[in-house]
Amino acid sequence: MDDAAHPHAIPRSSRPPLRSLWRYARPHRARVLTAGSTSVANKAFDVAPELLIGAAVDVVAQGQDSFIATTFGIDDRFTQLSWLVVVTIAIWVFESLTEYLAVVQWRNLAQTVEHEARMDCYRHVQTLEMAYFEDRTSGGLMTVLNEDVNQLERFLDFGPHRLIITIANVVFVGAVFLVVSPSLFLLAFSPIPAIVVMSLWYQTRLEPRYARVRAAGGTIGDTLTNAIGGMVTIKAFGGEDREAARVGADSEAYQQANRDAIRFSTAFNPIIRMAVMAGFVMTLLVAGRAALRGDLAIGVFSMLVYMTQRLLWPLVQLGEIFDLYQRAMASCRRIFGLLEVEPAIVAGTADLPEPVRGEVRFDGVRFSYDQGPEVLRGLDLHVPAGETHAIVGATGAGKSTIVKLLLRLYDPDGGTISVDGAPVEELTFRSLRAATGLVAQDVFLFHGTVRENLTYGDPDATDGQLRAAAELAEASTFIEALPHGYETLVGERGQKLSGGQRQRLTLARAIVRDPRILILDEATSAVDNETEA
Repeated sequence: MDDAAHPHAIPRSSRPPLRSLWRYARPHRARVLTAGSTSVANKAFDVAPELLIGAAVDVVAQGQDSFIATTFGIDDRFTQLSWLVVVTIAIWVFESLTEYLAVVQWRNLAQTVEHEARMDCYRHVQTLEMAYFEDRTSGGLMTVLNEDVNQLERFLDFGPHRLIITIANVVFVGAVFLVVSPSLFLLAFSPIPAIVVMSLWYQTRLEPRYARVRAAGGTIGDTLTNAIGGMVTIKAFGGEDREAARVGADSEAYQQANRDAIRFSTAFNPIIRMAVMAGFVMTLLVAGRAALRGDLAIGVFSMLVYMTQRLLWPLVQLGEIFDLYQRAMASCRRIFGLLEVEPAIVAGTADLPEPVRGEVRFDGVRFSYDQGPEVLRGLDLHVPAGETHAIVGATGAGKSTIVKLLLRLYDPDGGTISVDGAPVEELTFRSLRAATGLVAQDVFLFHGTVRENLTYGDPDATDGQLRAAAELAEASTFIEALPHGYETLVGERGQKLSGGQRQRLTLARAIVRDPRILILDEATSAVDNETEA
């Protein structure tokens, strides 16, 4: 299914992808120029052996009348061949060196762009409001941050280098043909216009196919993320077969989208090969006839035959280059489509006045989710600094919504919210959230040690602070009973701990931060009554 067909899919940028991609290459212009120049030098050394083959044949056939003899005054054939061997070795050394340097430079550049694109995407995702994530799946976002960015790296690793040396090859070989035989130049180059036209035609028709591949890849990513994250539920309800069928259907759709793109892209190479073969055969016949008539030296004929192969056969790689290009451009549209999403909630520029007291006020606050029914209708709430207040109500009454509005995870539809008299929309996110500590009903622990989770809000917390916070949260007893105490790994989302242990650990984490505003959103729902008390 195309991205555009789903209202909450990752958007695709409408801008030309190459122009968008240039924003990452622009700061590295010097590296691009160096890598490109090395690629050109590599192709120059790569073409030179064909000239040496022609010279060697000329030495064997002409002897003292060869090009080397008449130009450099070396009459002995063995000496001429010896010099050719020395030059050949030198050329192969430089060809190998420039090939190594070019590949390393392009790969390093590709890795740099990949890193910068991934970090830009992740930083941008962090600026987006919670409503954006609620409307989209984590699997779809992960596909952009991982697979789409990797696809960009694959193209930059191979594509520019191969394209540059293909163009350089045409230029260098064309120059040789023009100098030696302009008429054969026209004959040998006759397939190239047809190859270019066919390449452009294929390129425009590959793009939508690879767009469907990327969309299908996002879908299977969503399904796998959902299935792995819900493995306990799947096993508890005996849904293994059902989920395997769901994954199989999405995987088959992804496979089919890839097959369609591959079937079309691989048809390009045989057509190019036919055009290349036609050019080679015509050049072989015409040049061979000229050599038989004596109009063309044997050495020159040998060189041109090899040069024709050198000219045309690399053009077959255009199919692979365009295949990588279209895959990368489909990913580019998704990457930059994500980067073009404007955050609906923008941070203010002011900091909370010091010292932060922690007074919270809601005045006439109204709010609804996604233009649905109002959850809060003219809420007035005042929590003076230093006081503890409890908000009670039925499920869905809006208790958690109040917390989200205070932290500016959402903005209200009307009314004002302030902390210490400062409207929250005027405050920076860092200042507002540094003053708060949240223990949510949906507990989240990072895959790491107990210590790493406790110090998440305050990396500089001492062991004494950690133990004091753990005691206040009634967590010290179970932490010390763990195999490695505070250095015990808790597993992804804290899955190695019980529900009550996870909640006590998150409570201790909030206490370590020592915030002026501590928010407990049903933070002890999984804790037994004795511990809660």
